[in-house]
Amino acid sequence: MADIFDAYALADAWDEMFERPGEVRTAYEPVLAALQPMDPAELRFRADQMARSFTDRGVTYAFAGEERPWPLDLVPRILDALEWDLISRGVAQRVKALEAYLADAYGPCRAFEDGVVPWRLLLNSPHFHRAAGPVEPPGGVRIHVAGIDLVRDEQGDFRVLEDNVRVPSGVSYVIENRRAMTRIFPSLFAEQHVLPVDGYGQRLLAALRAAAPDGVTDPRVVVLTPGPNNAAYFEHALLARLMGVQLVEGHDLVCRNNRVWMRTTRGEMPVHVVYRRLDDDFLDPLHFRPDSVIGCPGIMSAAQAGTVTLANAVGNGVADDKLLYTYVPDLIRYYLSEEPILPNVESYRPDEPGQLEAVLDQLDQLVIKPVDGAGGQGIVIGPQADKATLDRVRKEVVADPRGWIAQRPVALSTSPTLAGDGMAPRHIDLRPFAVNDGRDVWVLPGGLTRVALQEGNLIVNSSQGGGSKDTWVLTDGGPASAADPEPAGTPPPVAPRQLGPDGTTPKGVQEGAQQQ
Repeated sequence: MADIFDAYALADAWDEMFERPGEVRTAYEPVLAALQPMDPAELRFRADQMARSFTDRGVTYAFAGEERPWPLDLVPRILDALEWDLISRGVAQRVKALEAYLADAYGPCRAFEDGVVPWRLLLNSPHFHRAAGPVEPPGGVRIHVAGIDLVRDEQGDFRVLEDNVRVPSGVSYVIENRRAMTRIFPSLFAEQHVLPVDGYGQRLLAALRAAAPDGVTDPRVVVLTPGPNNAAYFEHALLARLMGVQLVEGHDLVCRNNRVWMRTTRGEMPVHVVYRRLDDDFLDPLHFRPDSVIGCPGIMSAAQAGTVTLANAVGNGVADDKLLYTYVPDLIRYYLSEEPILPNVESYRPDEPGQLEAVLDQLDQLVIKPVDGAGGQGIVIGPQADKATLDRVRKEVVADPRGWIAQRPVALSTSPTLAGDGMAPRHIDLRPFAVNDGRDVWVLPGGLTRVALQEGNLIVNSSQGGGSKDTWVLTDGGPASAADPEPAGTPPPVAPRQLGPDGTTPKGVQEGAQQQ
């Protein structure tokens, strides 16, 4: 084994690369063989090369007041074909159930009438918008893009940690991570059969075009961004470029007679689908926050009139409320008549009789989460918290039981990660991205693997000091992934802008509370 692994000691968790000390899992054998000839200096040199490439492309994030290149670890996270089949089917099933729930919540409310979900869960949600009720989404699709966060538990089983169906962010990291890894380790991609990720832009564009209002044969799609000061602006620009569509801000659009138009140097042009990267509250000052200057007045009325499609739909936040998360297995059974493919992490609902007392009795043994938290903020890991923190959280949970859930602490699986001059186990999670075109839910092979770079830390968000790994999905087919090509005929690239931590901490305005 390479010197860099000499001091590698398995943590008290499932290790992605090693079955036991010195025994590598089959899928990782080529990776280990590639790393063995390298000394720490060469590994650090390659890591510095990747960091420079991210800086040159504007893929940076702010941490502790300092701009840093996006942290990508050299060791990829590998999933075999069977694992990916399970994940992709489980994610697609979950998206379909949440889609059915949204149609129900803004329609007949059968699940509430039948007692599957309590009425208070909907009526007390700050993300329930009555303005979304009159909207009839083409094809019945409200979740055009979803990001479902998964973890692997102590037994190696995948579990869902949370759902993101408002404005899920981070897919640009998947694309940029692959681009960087194919340049740093090109030989590995020649030997491994890795599914590519370069089809995301085309899949997303096809889904957005399919979401056009009825009767529109050649829809015009735009990406709506809060602007260059937003921390996820790089992602917005990248996706617009990959799809070959215009990147616009609110002042580039105008609504007239319940139709949306885009201002251009050649006059106004009709817009039919808006892939919006603004949170609901900032989208339309006539319907939501009147002080918003980054939205487009009247765009919600156009959506209600059926002349434009907003993707993702307004009001989706009722489906990724962390309290609703605890009901999703029941919703899968109710709407789909299926058993959940991917289980939840065991959870408590403090707003239910008896469960508040159970949570308070074992506060120091549970993970406490605000139901509307983002970027890992507000999470308290009981076994690692001091008395003052536990006392504070106890008071907050008692004062607002609806605002919290509690979960069993899961020892997230670990993966070898470059730390100093060697490799050390660090905890990781996985965010697969799903695209829904109304006929099928397609899951991008791989997704975003986030890694907690600090020893023993279970919070993987880059806003909390985390990084990422390139996620490889192996297939029995032919070789392998290449760097993402730039589609022919696309507009020239915009100037690179800073990409914030997981797209979670916008500069100046919030992009979406679910970007975690």
